[in-house]
Amino acid sequence: MVTNDVVTLSMHIPDNYLSPSTGLVFTVIMIPIWGLCLKYVMTHANHERMAYLGAGAAFSFLIMMFNVPCPGGTTAHAVGGSLIAILLGPQYATVAVSVALLLQALLFGDGGLITYGANCFNMAFVLPFVAYGLYTLLKKALDSGWKERVASFIGAYVGITLAAFCVALELGVQPMLFRDAAGQALYFPYPVTVSVPAMLIPHLLMASIIEGLVTVVVVEFVRRTAPEIVAGVAKPAADGKATGTAMGLRTPVWIGLGLLAVISPIGLLATGSAYGEWGAEEFKEATGLSYVPDQIAHGFSWNALLPDYSMQGLPDWAGYILSAVIGIAVMTIVFRLLASGVKDASASKGTKATTA
Repeated sequence: MVTNDVVTLSMHIPDNYLSPSTGLVFTVIMIPIWGLCLKYVMTHANHERMAYLGAGAAFSFLIMMFNVPCPGGTTAHAVGGSLIAILLGPQYATVAVSVALLLQALLFGDGGLITYGANCFNMAFVLPFVAYGLYTLLKKALDSGWKERVASFIGAYVGITLAAFCVALELGVQPMLFRDAAGQALYFPYPVTVSVPAMLIPHLLMASIIEGLVTVVVVEFVRRTAPEIVAGVAKPAADGKATGTAMGLRTPVWIGLGLLAVISPIGLLATGSAYGEWGAEEFKEATGLSYVPDQIAHGFSWNALLPDYSMQGLPDWAGYILSAVIGIAVMTIVFRLLASGVKDASASKGTKATTA
């Protein structure tokens, strides 16, 4: 994404930075992961959890709009996948973040369509499963006291850092595999020796810390106010109805999402360029290379309805807020539709039990 001639994306791989074959490989990898995670959610969730899953997807969408400056003049952002994984489970996080990434790519041109499978592999699979697995192990290994907070922070920190490492590897192998007759890169031009430190340093020093802190604060709040929501603390009610504390938590959750939408233009204040997110028009200036890789200059292009979270005729801040509101609305609709499928499944089970 380019706003006021400043690139402000991180983690999202645009189209034409990976070859179509690379994108296809990751899509094939993700298809069974999507299927298994969605099946798990639809068979284990109830209305209460589906409502919070929708809120989690909206939170992930919003938190990725908050770009923060990093050392070296780059920018980065948190993802929120660790938070959803710890609160609901990693399968829920995969579904939520995948939906958020799809909306970003289709409607706002944030991340690519050909690279959608790779982006989901990094942010919707590696990040939440690593974060949740490490969180679970550390809870058992650490002494009582701050173990929950420490486990949450370290899990989130390592989860997003490994996701960034995967991005760096996927980008860095492109010039090794795909070059034209003149020896110039067709897609991303830098090898892993450049892409790995360039991606990891901003995350280790900023984005991973933010992901960890956000995860700790929100998980701690939920643990104190509605502990039955946290994955592994208690099972959902058998009848699919929300408990009193969980019902009471819904209002502050949606108020919080509304406040995030209102203050989302803060993400426009970060200046600098995130590594590996240059458009064709500023590629030479940003990289110092004498050429623009052929596919970045002439490859696939998707005309998003609201590119760069903006709307023609509106100031940048207004377009950002409108985009945030649209994101919340779409997430709410999507997960209410999924909740209707959960209800049907529950009703079907109830009918079979009665008949038996």
